[in-house]
Amino acid sequence: MPNLLRNCFEGLVGILYPHYCAVCGGMLCRNENTLCLACYVELPRTDFHHDPDNEVSRLFWGRVQLKNATSFMYFSKTSRYRQILHELKYKGQQETGHEMGRIFGIALCGTAFTEVDMIHPVPLHPSKQKERGYNQSELIARGISEVTKIPLETGLIRKVTGSSTQTRKARYERWENVKDIFKLDMPQTIRNKHILLVDDVITTGATIEACASSLLAEEGVTVSVASLAYTKLL
Repeated sequence: MPNLLRNCFEGLVGILYPHYCAVCGGMLCRNENTLCLACYVELPRTDFHHDPDNEVSRLFWGRVQLKNATSFMYFSKTSRYRQILHELKYKGQQETGHEMGRIFGIALCGTAFTEVDMIHPVPLHPSKQKERGYNQSELIARGISEVTKIPLETGLIRKVTGSSTQTRKARYERWENVKDIFKLDMPQTIRNKHILLVDDVITTGATIEACASSLLAEEGVTVSVASLAYTKLL
């Protein structure tokens, strides 16, 4: 009986407060979360986590020494899947970030990306986080942590200065925009640790390069990188 009552209650809530697919906008069926089944199946996955020499890894060659690097899906402004990041970053849909992190985490299970000591999101500047109300990379990281059972840390790296928008900047301009903006708190906590650094989207990699460099300055630290999306800067 309790299960029947719960199922009835959930069904009623679904009718009164329907949930919609973050990609196509269609109403979600029972047991669907964030994405409908059709959009989930058609996700533009990269499968980079199975290839150590993937495009994201090569992006950082000669720039910063990463153990592993991957992105879950391709991103472009012409793809309908851009709605996932739009919902997450600009429409306050925090559950989208958490659920996509869970989906990403399932894909990473059993790979080198789970052979780490901790997960840490790329931080936002405090003023930006206050304005948005949350850090979208932290939501993704929480989803990954929940699935993989890898401890999540959120306060070991600080963004100490704001950066102007990266949109429309070339690679060198993006690097100049972020190169000295990350600082470590309690650096002794990460000594000799392998850290999985999580971001929402990688384009030129300038933000990841700057953040990873601040971590690698500490003794014995190893860094791997995972982003939800990857887009090439044309």
